[in-house]
Amino acid sequence: MLTIRLEEDVVNYFKVVAEETGISYQSLINLYLQDCVKSQRKPSLEWVSNA
Repeated sequence: MLTIRLEEDVVNYFKVVAEETGISYQSLINLYLQDCVKSQRKPSLEWVSNA
């Protein structure tokens, strides 16, 4: 196990899904990332300027 940093809105999204599914948000995040690995899904990297 390791520690990763996630934005608060990401965690909040998975907490809502956790309430709907009865699966812990940590497990949901892990399941989603495992699915990304299996399907070789690449992230969409769009940099947003705060200016």
